[in-house]
Amino acid sequence: MTATLTVSDLVVEYPYSTGLFRGAGMVRAVDSISFEIGPGRTLGLVGESGSGKTSAARAILGIVPVRSGKVLLRGQEVAAARGRARRELRRHAQMVFQQPTTSLDPRRTVAASISEPLIHLLGMRGGALQARVSELLDLVGLDPDSAQRFPRQLSGGQRQRVAIARALAPSPSLVVCDEPTSSLDVSVQAQVINLLVRLQSDLGLSYLFISHDLGLVRQVADEVAVMHRGRIVEIGPVDTVLNTPTDEYTRTLIAAVPSIDRIPERAKRDTSGVDRARSAGVE
Repeated sequence: MTATLTVSDLVVEYPYSTGLFRGAGMVRAVDSISFEIGPGRTLGLVGESGSGKTSAARAILGIVPVRSGKVLLRGQEVAAARGRARRELRRHAQMVFQQPTTSLDPRRTVAASISEPLIHLLGMRGGALQARVSELLDLVGLDPDSAQRFPRQLSGGQRQRVAIARALAPSPSLVVCDEPTSSLDVSVQAQVINLLVRLQSDLGLSYLFISHDLGLVRQVADEVAVMHRGRIVEIGPVDTVLNTPTDEYTRTLIAAVPSIDRIPERAKRDTSGVDRARSAGVE
């Protein structure tokens, strides 16, 4: 079975852009990393701020250029795709950003935000477009009346559900979740995580789940890759890596989280919280 995502020797570099070193050279943000995500699987990508996690994700999605290496989405090289082929690949890889407040245009209604990828990537119009927006709102547990609201009229959890709906709009194979719950209250975090888990089960999605929260990664991921200074220093099944780490940096990360030992291994993926939240109208 073809992997949803294959990353081989990926390198991402940025030019120096501050101070005396402006234009003096390149800084390597991602240094020859490789991993694979299978259909319906989740890879957790962890590491401290500045380790290269988000740069890797943005390169995978084509937001920043790749210096060298390959990114294959559904077996096709992203950088080599042109025209219709590139647009087709774009619809198969979407992103849920850390801050729904900034990822949603405050001047656009919920319906307009969700419609954007449907119009530009799938060419939807009219009744089909409206029906798909309604379907997506229901899928993420939002009331149909939410369609005509603006982001400022929603709670943080509701805004993140809109962001998830927009990411799911073109029916992607891969969703990159970049710290999707870090800006939310703890109770709302649980609801959003339960929603992501349920959607993965229902739709067969693959996730690249970026987080600094090792306990959360243990709960949602099948495999985990630990990044440090642009490189992957350890990768493997989530319980193996977090219970018996072989790299000193991984051990340091785990030691810095006192609560990780209290988290049950591969915590049961319970979606009942989502159903209860939807019934109660809690976001």
